[in-house]
Amino acid sequence: MKVSEQRTELRSLSTEELQQRARDLEEQTFRVRIQKSMGQVESANKMRPLRREMARIQTLLREKGVRS
Repeated sequence: MKVSEQRTELRSLSTEELQQRARDLEEQTFRVRIQKSMGQVESANKMRPLRREMARIQTLLREKGVRS
């Protein structure tokens, strides 16, 4: 999915949906971090997209005036 498509999709979500997606991303980030520490090499390149999507979601929540 392209970044512009992702942004459009995220902007169409409600505040509750954005918060749920942020929680899901936090869980995924945690799992990938654990896998990386255990030496599973294929998980190393998954961190960056997760962190970037999380940043996009946090930015949208901040724009909407929601405190986390």
